[in-house]
Amino acid sequence: MKSPVYFSGLRAHSDQESTTIKVQRLFDRAGFPDIVALHDRTALKLHFGERGNDGFISPVYVRQVVDKVKACGALPFLTDTNTLYAGSRSNAIDHIMTAILHGFDYSVTGAPVIIADGLFGMNVRKVRIDKKHFRTVMIAGDIALADSMIVLTHFKGHIVSGFGGAIKNLAMGCAPPAGKREQHNARPFTIAENCIGCARCVKVCPKSAISLMKKKSIINRDLCIGCFECMHTCPSHAIDIDWETEIPDFMERMVEYACGAIKTKKGRVGYMNFLIRITPDCDCFPFSDAPIVPDIGILASQDPVAIDIASYDLVNQQQGFFDSLLATHHRKGEDKFRGVHAQTDGKRQLEYAEEIGLGSRSYSFIQI
Repeated sequence: MKSPVYFSGLRAHSDQESTTIKVQRLFDRAGFPDIVALHDRTALKLHFGERGNDGFISPVYVRQVVDKVKACGALPFLTDTNTLYAGSRSNAIDHIMTAILHGFDYSVTGAPVIIADGLFGMNVRKVRIDKKHFRTVMIAGDIALADSMIVLTHFKGHIVSGFGGAIKNLAMGCAPPAGKREQHNARPFTIAENCIGCARCVKVCPKSAISLMKKKSIINRDLCIGCFECMHTCPSHAIDIDWETEIPDFMERMVEYACGAIKTKKGRVGYMNFLIRITPDCDCFPFSDAPIVPDIGILASQDPVAIDIASYDLVNQQQGFFDSLLATHHRKGEDKFRGVHAQTDGKRQLEYAEEIGLGSRSYSFIQI
């Protein structure tokens, strides 16, 4: 059975065709008023953007969803989780300040910002899923406790997952740093030219896998368990991960986490993907590169797999921009995300998501 995916383009000829009005109409047509019940604590899951990034969803569009949720008699809150890496969103204080800096203030959006995994990512609930890679997954406590959720996603490229859509927003976005570590399933290495030889990483390693040689950190990958404590403590950002290895395994782990994020909310989650300023990389970067294709529009669905594959198809139907990071696959119908990250096939996340019952790759495209 095909899952309905509703779409609205960005052309407008009157005030009744503004983008804000279209967001409201998509909310209604996709059946979101049936998802959000009276007195629900409704999480609006989005990405506030790393400081310096400006590719995130406009707070003006988010306000339309907030108002719709309030009209259902529910209590909406804007939410995300703390990051695994050091940056402007690695703790709740910096994270909220970044959100406010980017316009996600109560006076603009009409809803408070709550970082769902707490001050330092310790507010966690374990959810049992019994899948291939995980029996249980770690989900941010305030997302797990929310009655319903609307997932608002800026659709864009990603170096590891190929593209970042609703599935990735659920998986990485609803997990605390410890859950993000489980998904990455990689081992860190030292960038020698950045290392200042402070030995902080040596002191925090639980398996004595790190030593200093000629005042440079050396990581024994055989002893390393991938806890990433060294990454957290390094003051010079000299420890990183080879993000391009074990990609299919990473995608499967990510999809399983997405299942855990919505397991307690069956029939209570809606998705909106914004295909606006489709950048080659994630909003986690402290900058936004030029878009790889023209702006397309906004989609809404109750199926995270269907909305992601519909978004993927729409992007690939575009003529790519030659003056962007897109190196190949510029023609209509070619895979734009492979044109940016040639070693990463994002379709694997969609295939595995359908395999384990997260949603359907078969969809009905309904333009409103």
